[in-house]
Amino acid sequence: MSSRTGAVIVLSTPMTEPQAQRACASLGERLWYPDGSKNEFLQYLDFQGNNGPYWIAGRQGPSCKDLTANGIQGLKHCPNLMPALCTQSAPLSNLSYADNATTWQTTVRTGQQTVTGFRDKYSFRFEGVRYAAQPERFTYSSVYNESGHSDALNFGSECVQGVAGSEDCLFLNIWTPYLPTHARPSAGTLKPVMLWIHGGAFTSGTGSDPTFDGGSLVSRGDVVVITINYRLGTFGFLALDDGVTNGNFGLADQITALEWVHQHIRDFGGDPLRITIFGQSAGAASVRALLASPMAIGKYAAAIPMSNLAGSNYATPYSQYYTIAQEVAVAANPVLNSTGCLNATSQVDCLRSIDPYVLSSLTDVARFLVVDGTYLVTDELEVSGKGPAAHVPVMMGFMRDDGAAFITYPEANDTVSSFVVENGFNLSTISSLSVFPEPNGANKTLDVYNTTALIATDSEFRCLDEATAYSAVQHDVFSEVYFYEFNRSYQLSFFSPNPPVCQAPVEPGYPNGNPSAEYFKCHSGELYYTFGTIVFNGQPLRDEDDIPMSQFIVDTWSAFARTYDPNPDPTYLDARGFTNTTMEMERSGSKWLPVTGESRTLRLLEYPSSQQSFGIYDGQVECQALGFGIDYYETHS
Repeated sequence: MSSRTGAVIVLSTPMTEPQAQRACASLGERLWYPDGSKNEFLQYLDFQGNNGPYWIAGRQGPSCKDLTANGIQGLKHCPNLMPALCTQSAPLSNLSYADNATTWQTTVRTGQQTVTGFRDKYSFRFEGVRYAAQPERFTYSSVYNESGHSDALNFGSECVQGVAGSEDCLFLNIWTPYLPTHARPSAGTLKPVMLWIHGGAFTSGTGSDPTFDGGSLVSRGDVVVITINYRLGTFGFLALDDGVTNGNFGLADQITALEWVHQHIRDFGGDPLRITIFGQSAGAASVRALLASPMAIGKYAAAIPMSNLAGSNYATPYSQYYTIAQEVAVAANPVLNSTGCLNATSQVDCLRSIDPYVLSSLTDVARFLVVDGTYLVTDELEVSGKGPAAHVPVMMGFMRDDGAAFITYPEANDTVSSFVVENGFNLSTISSLSVFPEPNGANKTLDVYNTTALIATDSEFRCLDEATAYSAVQHDVFSEVYFYEFNRSYQLSFFSPNPPVCQAPVEPGYPNGNPSAEYFKCHSGELYYTFGTIVFNGQPLRDEDDIPMSQFIVDTWSAFARTYDPNPDPTYLDARGFTNTTMEMERSGSKWLPVTGESRTLRLLEYPSSQQSFGIYDGQVECQALGFGIDYYETHS
C-alpha cells in the first residue's frame, strides 16, 4: 500500500556484527544489503530519530559494513555495538497460519505466559490469544492470567451464533509492527493501539473476520491493531429479574479485553495509555456504551464509533438502553417461554441446561444493552454533561445511505407513505413528508426506495449522531469531536441488502462497477476501506481510485490513533512515501476540521474529500421533521 516496496527487520538492541548475523539467522533471515535502489523506505527510521548507523551485510578485512537511515554507508570495527538490519522475506499470510514450519514463528513472554505467534509480510501476528477463561453461562468474565505456554497461530473459536461457534470464545487477535526486546520498553518506543469491536446486531460476527485483518492498518499506520470476540445474543445480553442475572455480559467481555490489553500489550509493542476503541454498527453501539460506562472510562484514550444506530424503529435500543424490567418483558420472557424455563424454580439454572445451539437458534433472542447499575448506570450516553462520559477525543460518522440496509424493497403499488409504514416507521411522528421529496425518475419503485432510505438513514443514523456531536461540543463532554459522512463505498461481498442497489453499477469500461456513478452508499460499505482489505478479501478493483481511497482512509484513521487528529502529518506521509494521500490532501485543499460550538462541520469522505456542513440543509429541516433535531439532547435530557 505504498510506492515503496522494500522491507527490513530492525533489530534495535546494540550488538556486534557477528551477533547481528546470528540474530538475523535465528529469524530465518540474514543481514540485509541495499539492492542498488534508493531504499527510501529507510527514511522512516530517520524520521523517528533512529538514523543509526546499522549493521548490514558485507565485510572488508577486519571491518564490517554499516548504513545510516539516510543512505550513507561506512565501515566499523566488527566488535562495535550497533543495531542491525535483517532481510524480511516472510510471505503475506492467508486467513490463518498454514505453514507448520517454525521459520516465521516468534514467541513473546507476557505476565506468567509465553505466547507464540508468527511474522508475515506486513506484521507480527498473534491469533487466538485468550483474554478470559470460559465463564459460567450468564456470569461475568475475568482477565486470564494463568501461567504456561500457548500457541497463537490460528484464530480462536467465534462465540456461539446459530449452530456455529463455542461458549469458550473469549479470544483476541494482535497485529503489531514492533516487538520489544526489553522487559520494560520505554514509552517512546511503544505504538498506539487500535482495539476493534465488530458489529453484527449483537447476535453475530467475530474478530477473526478477514474484513478486519489488521496487517495493512498496522504496516501503514505504525499502530498495533487488536480485534476481539465477545459473547453474543442471549449468552451475552440476557437479563432476568432475579437480582443477579443483570445482563451486559458481552459488554463486560469487551471491558475484560481492555483490561487484558492494559496488562499485556506493552509486551507486544503497544502503549496501554494510547488505546483507541473503534467499532461499526453494533460495534459502534458498543463504543458508545463504553464511553458511558463507569467500568470502562479511563481504560482507553480515544474512540471511533462508525455508523452508530440511534433514533427510531430498529435503531432505538442501540443507544437508548432498556431497564432490566423492560428487557425482561421484551426479550427474556419470550426466551423463557420458548425454552420452558419461565416457571422453573431457577430460571437461570434452567437456561444453563439448554443446549447452546438450541438456545442460540431460537426466534427470540436477548441482544439488548441494559441499565444494570454497574456497567451502565444511565439510560443513554449523557452528552449534555449530566452523567458519566469519557472526556476523550471522538471521531464519528455514518454512511450516506446507512438506512438503506434496514428497509425492504418496495412493490409496484407502494407509495412513500405506505412503504414507510410497512417498514415500521410511525407517520404520526413525522411532522412533514414534504421535506423528503420523492425523485421523479422512470423507475417508480426505486423512487419510493430512495426516499424511504433517506428517511431511514436520517431517523436511525444521521440525525442523532449529529445531535450527539453537537451536544457533546456544547457541553465539553468530549475533548474533541470530528464528524464524517462516507460518500464512496465498497459493499461487503457477503452483506449486500436489496441487491444490487448498494453496489456500484456495471457500465461500459467498468465490469466490476463504476464507483463514480450514483448508487446507494450502504451500511458496512466503509469497512474494506478502513482496514485496507479489498484485495486481501479477493475483491476486484473497480477503478483506479479504490486503492488510493483505501490508503487515504487507513492513513486518516491511524493518524487519529497516533495524534487524535485525523489529518495525517505531511512529514509522516513524506517519510513513509505515501504519495497518494499527500496528493489527496493537496487536491482537497482543506483540512478536516473539528465540530465546534460555532461550526457544525463534517468531512465528506469521497475521492477527493471535502469539508461540508451537517445535513443536506444546514437548517436540519429533515431531522426536525423526524423529531430528532440538532438540539435533541439539549431538550430531551
